[in-house]
Amino acid sequence: MNLSIENQRFVVCGASSGFGRATAETLLDEGAAVIAVARRADLLKELKNKHNKISIVSGDLRDEKVHEQIEKIVGEQTLHGIFLNAGGPPAMKAIETTMEDWDEAYQLVMRWKVSLTKRLLPYLLKDGYGRILFLESHSIKQPIENLVLSNAYRAGIAGFAKTLALEIADKGVTVNLIAPGSHDSPAIKRVIQKAAENQHISYQEAQKNLENNIPVKRMGKPEELARLAAWLLSPLSGFITGQTINHDGGFNKSLFG
Repeated sequence: MNLSIENQRFVVCGASSGFGRATAETLLDEGAAVIAVARRADLLKELKNKHNKISIVSGDLRDEKVHEQIEKIVGEQTLHGIFLNAGGPPAMKAIETTMEDWDEAYQLVMRWKVSLTKRLLPYLLKDGYGRILFLESHSIKQPIENLVLSNAYRAGIAGFAKTLALEIADKGVTVNLIAPGSHDSPAIKRVIQKAAENQHISYQEAQKNLENNIPVKRMGKPEELARLAAWLLSPLSGFITGQTINHDGGFNKSLFG
């Protein structure tokens, strides 16, 4: 399928590995240009060596100076979409957390996404077209055990995104979320490790238990999610906005999951 994104320009956050890397490469393979942002400069340079239409920004997305660098690269060029994605907070039970944990998780999961969206949104509104896509978690619809910090703040992003989507629905700019379940990516390791510790079993046993609880009996692949992300970032998805779309192998069993 031709996604009609050749020569379009996208900001991809967390582009050095996992979902961000897979999404950046999918967009680049479709002929789009990517501003790739992540902390790992070495992995970003590796990505740049493989593709021509790419600019890189190395730094922590919680740092406003990194946002300034992104905006500087966008400059006077047309921006077509933003993929907001980064790592999550530590796996914890609610009773284990301190207020410092909550403050840090707010910075990591929520604050920078709101800030960067507000900074780049005028570029999309100016041209009357754009795609904003958040990569969060299926915990938005069904909280995950031992992930209270992620459960709470990712739900906050869903509230922000839904509200923004309705405010700008008639401006040609859509706002959506992908809610991934368990995927074979770096982020899942902390969940499996925490489950192993709590249940006093091996990491391998905890992973097998996790996979057995997924209806398709396996974890997802980042490249599978990336293809969905690329479509939602394309002109083909123009009638979808304000939605949280699960990518979880059928894990969420609610009627409207």
